[in-house]
Amino acid sequence: MNAVSSRESRTALIQLFVAELLIGSVGVFAHEGGQDPITTVFFRCVFGSLFLLAWGIARGDLRGLLAERTLIRGAIVSGVLLVLNWVALFAGMARSSIGVATLVYHFFPFAMLALAALFLGERTRPADLAWTVVAFAGVVLSADPGKLFGNADADYLFGIGLVLVAAILCGASLLMSRSISRERPLAVVLVQCMVGVALLAPFTDYAAVAVIGPHWWWLAGLGLIHSGVCYVLFYSAYPRLPVVTIAVLAFVYPVIALLLDYVLYGQVLVPVQIAGVALIVLGTLGVNLKWSWTRRVPAQA
Repeated sequence: MNAVSSRESRTALIQLFVAELLIGSVGVFAHEGGQDPITTVFFRCVFGSLFLLAWGIARGDLRGLLAERTLIRGAIVSGVLLVLNWVALFAGMARSSIGVATLVYHFFPFAMLALAALFLGERTRPADLAWTVVAFAGVVLSADPGKLFGNADADYLFGIGLVLVAAILCGASLLMSRSISRERPLAVVLVQCMVGVALLAPFTDYAAVAVIGPHWWWLAGLGLIHSGVCYVLFYSAYPRLPVVTIAVLAFVYPVIALLLDYVLYGQVLVPVQIAGVALIVLGTLGVNLKWSWTRRVPAQA
């Protein structure tokens, strides 16, 4: 029984790691799509819904879904939080930058931990919390705080505020999804994407996307990859992993975002950012390898 549980945990860990690698490019896709945040998220939800609907029908994962009213209600509420989180995140990126916004966004693991403690009564090892703090310190350094606070105008700070709001909404949505998607994760994310279509349809700028162009590839990619493949992996992994592991593995996302910023947009990592990446890796290893901060004293004979 323990072997089965361990194997499932390893599989979930790999799924989550791959999903974090892919989701690290979401800011690039949103930027290259060239649309306002609401329009971007609307089409993300449209293409995501189409992918998930086709996938669910092909695999038979949607049978009896309409009868599961508790799941649908939970998915609708968490879907509203998730969609608003995406809009706030992309709006924040537009006012700051992909790299900095992605790094600030990773306040959301702390929102998850706080909400889990307040509403779910979850407890974690003190060492795991300490490694999480180490990883978050890495996120702060990766943002190059000297530059961040040295030349910030009002619009930039408003963008950072939007990203922090997005982080809180993300943490709440992920916790809700974790509790309702143990058996049918694909159904949950499908309902969430459909909620996004219904919620944002009246506010979408259809004229901006009426012409044929490369922006369609980026918008389709947001739905097919980031709301399709990624979220199937996320919600398959979340129920099988503790909150702290989810929180620390989420730091893979900003590392990928920083690398893409360098490769695609020429944003060079300064030494303080490299030190931040090192701390993120250290925190991830500390949690997943169960490193302790105290040395055990051998028992006396």
